[in-house]
Amino acid sequence: MSRTHTCPGCGRDDRVQAVPAVYLGGRDSVVTRERDSDGDMRNVTRTATTGLSKALAPMPEPPSYAIGCLGVLATAVAIGTFLGGVLAGKWFRDEPAHEPPELGDWHMYPQDVAAEAPPAYEFLGWISAFALLAAVLVFTLVYRRKTVFTRQTRGRHRAEELWSRGWYCHRCGTVHFEDVPGEDRAPLTLQQFRERVWEHGGYGDLAAEQRAVAALEG
Repeated sequence: MSRTHTCPGCGRDDRVQAVPAVYLGGRDSVVTRERDSDGDMRNVTRTATTGLSKALAPMPEPPSYAIGCLGVLATAVAIGTFLGGVLAGKWFRDEPAHEPPELGDWHMYPQDVAAEAPPAYEFLGWISAFALLAAVLVFTLVYRRKTVFTRQTRGRHRAEELWSRGWYCHRCGTVHFEDVPGEDRAPLTLQQFRERVWEHGGYGDLAAEQRAVAALEG
């Protein structure tokens, strides 16, 4: 006979479900049709996550790495301006010599014709250097964010051990623990549950930054 888990809030068990099941049940793969850069239609698979599933996550969301796109753009600018300066200088050096003046221009002889000064392409080098520096700074920032997040969440296995023993009541919108040493069966709000679990993993301070918010089900 399977054991039932009664909610300590409402005293009923018909709408009590294990936290991992609720979390996974709110994450579905959705396939949509979108146009690519060539204008062709293609299938794109994304994960649609409900607010409740996000609120019951055992670990925080990773930091945004969207700034990495700026690093890629800066790298492209650095390479483009560098090559542009090199090619522009090469084209100038390959230009044909100026035509000598007409014989009628007695006051001007070929040896007196001053060669035009080459255009200043140094500014392309400066742009390339600054763009390369910006790219290095951006990639360093992204790497640092990733390293810090990995270090903060290295205790995830401890958090998931406690998280997996939580039970969610769809009627009350609260979570409680069953048979966990040091934890009572008192109903917890989603935020309180997040704080307990994340603190167990060593990243409880992030619970204040990423608060658990979800609409209660009817």
